[in-house]
Amino acid sequence: MPLFKRIALVVIALAFIGAGLNHFLNEDFYVSIMPPYIPAHLELVYLSGVLEAMGGLALLYPKLRRIAGLSLMLLTLAVFPANIHMALNPELYTDIASAIALYIRLPLQFVILAWLYWVSQGDESSSTSYGPG
Repeated sequence: MPLFKRIALVVIALAFIGAGLNHFLNEDFYVSIMPPYIPAHLELVYLSGVLEAMGGLALLYPKLRRIAGLSLMLLTLAVFPANIHMALNPELYTDIASAIALYIRLPLQFVILAWLYWVSQGDESSSTSYGPG
């Protein structure tokens, strides 16, 4: 795997690990951005935090990289309604970001999806070790 792709893999893995852990450090924030039509806000915040952190760790294990990448792609799609909710209700999130930033954030989710695919689904992505395993 080329050095740039290796760095991209580690960066996105660390980003998901950090974001996942942040769900436990700032659960009130994550609960506040959940759309009202979704039940069990706190439980889903904790669940998504665990899945993000575990997925990020699993990206570092070559044997788990493909499934971790696909799982994180699905998780990214699953939390997309919260991003849409924020963009459609910017008046609720003035302390977080501007309305423009909330809308710019939406297409960035597709950049994350492409990034995950690139680092986890290529031919050599599961055969080269960059972490434990």
